[in-house]
Amino acid sequence: MSNNIPIAILCGGKGTRLKEETEFRPKPMVMVGDRPMIWHIMKSYSSYGFHNFMLCLGYKGDMIREYFINYDWNHSDILLELGQQKITHLDKGHDEENWKIWLINTGEETMTGGRLKRLKNYLDKSNSDIFMATYGDGVANIDLNKLLAYHQSHGKLATVSAVRPPSRFGELQIENNLVTSFKEKPQTSDGWINGGYMVL
Repeated sequence: MSNNIPIAILCGGKGTRLKEETEFRPKPMVMVGDRPMIWHIMKSYSSYGFHNFMLCLGYKGDMIREYFINYDWNHSDILLELGQQKITHLDKGHDEENWKIWLINTGEETMTGGRLKRLKNYLDKSNSDIFMATYGDGVANIDLNKLLAYHQSHGKLATVSAVRPPSRFGELQIENNLVTSFKEKPQTSDGWINGGYMVL
């Protein structure tokens, strides 16, 4: 399935809680395996048929811009003929040819709502009355087509995915002064948090 629904990915935060990495790169460019986190997020959307990405750039946005501008160059086999100054792409080393990537500067100090608002002119040109949004620093196992279908079923302005957070601590069960079980940071049974995937 392929559609033209825009996917806004918030890529502008400074990532202060991940300072050892984000001092040198924006959070979406932190590597997970051999690719940056932003690629994994986009690949997940792409697997559900979404290929129209609007990246809301801010802090160190030039690194994200350069990554995608040089994407074909860095992920393809290439023949250089130096004397002739000739470059030939031998084959694409990737299958992201159908991705449409908007690289939009939304400001270094802009908050989340302001970043989305700065997309308005581009969203108006998308010929879609809805768009999806997520953060550039979180990969999740969410069925994006079900999320979209749910949004379309209730007639509200926005849908936010909700998840139960894991406990901050390991949980012990104690009987007669003996530990009978230990669960490392189990899923909580109360309270919900923003799962990071939205439809608006």
